[in-house]
Amino acid sequence: MLVENFQVESPNVQYTDDAIKSQIDYSTTKLKRNADGKSWTVEPQTVKMEFNTDRKVPKLGVMLVGLGGNNGSTIMAGILANKHGITWMTKDGVQKPNYWGSLTQSSTIRIGNFEGEEVYTPFKSLLPMVNPNDIVLGGWDISNMNMVEAMERAKVIDFNLQQQLVPFMKDVTPLPGIYDSEFIAANQEERADNCIKGSKAEQVEVVRGQIRDFKQSTGVDKVVVLWTANTERYAEIVEGVNDTLPNLRAAVARGEKEVSPSTLYAMACIEEGVPFINGSPQNTFVPGLMDMALEKKVLIGGDDFKSGQTKLKSVLVDYLVGAGIKPVSIVSYNHLGNNDGMNLSAPQTFRSKEISKSNVVDDMVSSNPLLYSPGEHPDHVVVIKYVPYVGDSKRAMDEYTSEIFMGGKNTLVIHNTCEDSLLAAPLILDLILIAELTTRIEFKAEGEEFHGFNPVAVMLSYLTKAPLVPSGTPVINALSKQRAMLENVMRACVGLAPEHNMMMEFK
Repeated sequence: MLVENFQVESPNVQYTDDAIKSQIDYSTTKLKRNADGKSWTVEPQTVKMEFNTDRKVPKLGVMLVGLGGNNGSTIMAGILANKHGITWMTKDGVQKPNYWGSLTQSSTIRIGNFEGEEVYTPFKSLLPMVNPNDIVLGGWDISNMNMVEAMERAKVIDFNLQQQLVPFMKDVTPLPGIYDSEFIAANQEERADNCIKGSKAEQVEVVRGQIRDFKQSTGVDKVVVLWTANTERYAEIVEGVNDTLPNLRAAVARGEKEVSPSTLYAMACIEEGVPFINGSPQNTFVPGLMDMALEKKVLIGGDDFKSGQTKLKSVLVDYLVGAGIKPVSIVSYNHLGNNDGMNLSAPQTFRSKEISKSNVVDDMVSSNPLLYSPGEHPDHVVVIKYVPYVGDSKRAMDEYTSEIFMGGKNTLVIHNTCEDSLLAAPLILDLILIAELTTRIEFKAEGEEFHGFNPVAVMLSYLTKAPLVPSGTPVINALSKQRAMLENVMRACVGLAPEHNMMMEFK
């Protein structure tokens, strides 16, 4: 059963015109090693917490770095088709627009049981969220194609729909973007005809001005910026360059080569108080930039969209290890033919992707020392090849070899055909909508003052391959745990208990 409109009735929840106020008992455990050094004491603890969620949904502006790429043009086409109810013909018949693949728009959350039937509500109904149809979209690209030309180049959207979108997109041209040939593949140079000139410091100031102009010209209340441009190579962490905020500022001022374009965009956003999300695998958030976000209290999130092969891996390895089966070899092969694949054909940019895809199983392996001794890890290999013919239709092939009972072996082989941008676009929307929502939530434990979430946005982990987390925070990659975390925090905001699936009323 689906319930789209509901209100929690509880002495611990208060709805006002401006806010939803809730109180919960947050249960956790404290562990202590005993004096014998071998046994432990586990102490359940309960902390009273209060949440305050601003109910006013802003008019939201979104600026994409890489607006003219496959993802950017696909997002714009999808929003416009949904907003205007545009249908189109395919060989399978009439197609209606939707937001399938979006956690916020097309998934549900269990809220209880009614007369033996499970009751669910849309994820987006739990708290007031921006409607993606209302997003005002803009952004940057190093290519000067207008958005109709960019959509045609991407070859993602069905032709009949492209034709109907021409009136809405023909007058939209991305703003000039920052281009640095040192950080992306040389094969991208011919696209770079729409670039911001000047020094690195001047480029930051130009981007800041572009953000302010966009906000003023569109009349939006808030702006979120998301990087969906080319994967950059990893920036070296250099003492005196990007290791602290003062050093990073000085490095930009003197034009140090190890400051990447994505870091420059992020710096501009943080200076403007605008959330910045990195959808690619490079290390945009160098230590100096992390310090900057924490000092300014501006949301940052990343890294790298988790849309296809890696999402499946974060489910499958969690299942295997949780079932007491020991994966010993994981081999992942991909080939794709879009511009992302072309850029990743360069070894230095592929290395960024390899790192983000390879670390995804770490927390699941470490969760079961019965299977893995200290330092032991499955062999894990990731291969990506550029095959122009397949375009945006990425092929992913995985082989999982595991040890099972009494020395046996088990092998799973999976073939996955991923429409790359059609999987990524809904995730981009989710990252933006959840990031905006989290800026409207404050909370406190008993005895504290209300405060927002840590600027390093752990709440976005479900949607990223290599979740960015605050220093000292465990990195969780298991998909089910990531979703449970996000869902349960949102439940707490309306005074609902975490979903524990005990269902004792039926036992």
